[in-house]
This record gives sequence, structure tokens and C-alpha cells, in this order.
Amino acid sequence: MKGAEYISGAQNTWCPGCGNFVIQHTIKDVLAGLGLLPEEVVLVSGIGCHAKIADYMQTNSFYSIHGRGIPVATGIHLGNQKLTVICSAGDGDAYAEGLDHLIFAAKRNVDITVIIHDNRVYGLTTGQYTPTSPLGFTGKSTPDGTHEDPFNPLDLMLASGATFIARSYSRDKTGMAGVLKRAIQHKGFSFVEVLQVCASFYDAHACYDEHVYTPEGHDPSNRDSAEQLIREWNYAGEGAIPLGVLYERDAPTFGERVLAGKEGEIDRTGIIERAIGKR
Repeated sequence: MKGAEYISGAQNTWCPGCGNFVIQHTIKDVLAGLGLLPEEVVLVSGIGCHAKIADYMQTNSFYSIHGRGIPVATGIHLGNQKLTVICSAGDGDAYAEGLDHLIFAAKRNVDITVIIHDNRVYGLTTGQYTPTSPLGFTGKSTPDGTHEDPFNPLDLMLASGATFIARSYSRDKTGMAGVLKRAIQHKGFSFVEVLQVCASFYDAHACYDEHVYTPEGHDPSNRDSAEQLIREWNYAGEGAIPLGVLYERDAPTFGERVLAGKEGEIDRTGIIERAIGKR
């Protein structure tokens, strides 16, 4: 399978210099390298600049409404667990409108790969701030600057129970390819945030180029170590920004548990007694 076959003939309207181009072509190369056929892959997207990837990739695809890509991806996975389901979402799409769905997908360990195209701005609507925009960010909705701190999505994912947490950078295609390959192969909920610049409304290349790094000798199965790395950068200052697979563990998936519940009679009394410590 050649990677070029994953690119559709749709006219691409991303701005020159947009980090989405790198994400698109990295996904293409990873899928081809894994030997997956386009019909074996489903790409779900939300609303925003990132969402156009559903047009530009020659796979099964689904456009959801704003913030609702993850529940659609969950339903597709449960309907056919042989499919490779990838959900692309923006930082506004996933961290604002769709935050509840993101948390519950992590909590349930749904076997999908969620790729966050985090440019830290609403680029499609020309520059409003998002939950990861820094304090004081000036944009169309905040001409005098924001008055709130950003939050750390990776920290939230760790607390929510995600079994795979990683971060990539759109200027590091090789590193991103390694991360996405592991994410897709991981059995369970895979969360990959890509720091991707918006060339038109928030070009953070200079900051990222100076501060990103890949930790050496890190054991992703060590939760305490992962938490320490995840908290090195708070999305507000200029601290070191670790890239790569930061946390990974094995756990039963939501799909496995759903199928197990269908195959046998559910012991509801036993479930309640175990929950309150009687068993």
C-alpha cells in the first residue's frame, strides 16, 4: 500500500505553513507503513481547520458537529471493532465544546486514537482564544487579552484514566510518525496532542523550536514519572516541553467490556457489592 493513495483529490485550502499538512502526511505514511487499507480506516473529525482532513484523506470519513467527534468515533468502533478508528479534533473542538466526551472516552478506555490538532487558537473563525491559549492572548474575542490561565490537557487525561498519552510537534515529522504508530497500535484509548502552529493567527514556532525536547530513558509505564513530565509545561510560560509517548498502560477496553456483558448474564448484585466493598 502506497502512502500517496491515502491522499484524496479534494482541493486543499489550508493556509501555507499550516501544521495540518504535516499531520495529514504523517497519518498517511503511518497507515501505509502499517499495511492498512483505506477501507479499513475511519477518520472522524469535528468542526474547525483540522476537520478538513476528512476531505483530504482517502479513507472512510465522518464530519461531526462541533465537539462531537469522539462519541461518533466511539459508536463506529463499537459497531465494528475490526476498523481502525482515528478521531481528529482541534483544541477548541475537543477542550471546549467537546471536553466532556474527551474525558469519558479516556475514562472508558475506548479503543480509538484521538489526535488533537492544537494550534491554541480558533483559526477557522479568525483568531479567538481557546482553553490552551496563554494568559493575555489577544484575538478577535479578546482584544485586551485573555484574563484566564490555560489548562493542561495531558494532566487532565492522566487523571481521567487515559491508557496512552503522548505529545508531538508539527516540525518533528519523524517523531510524530513514531508516536502515531504506537498510538494506533495501542489497545485502548490513545490521546496524542500535536502542537501545531497556526501560521495566520498564532505562529508559535520560535517558542516551540527552543523549548521542545524528547526525554531520554523515560519509562512510559511509570505513572509518577509521566506525571512529572506532563507538568513540566503549563501552557502558559516557557518551560521545557517534553515530546513523545509520556504514559502507557494496559487495561480492558470499553469494547471488550461491552461484548463481555452481552455474552453472559450480568451479576448486578455482585457488581454493587464489589463496589461498596462487601466482596
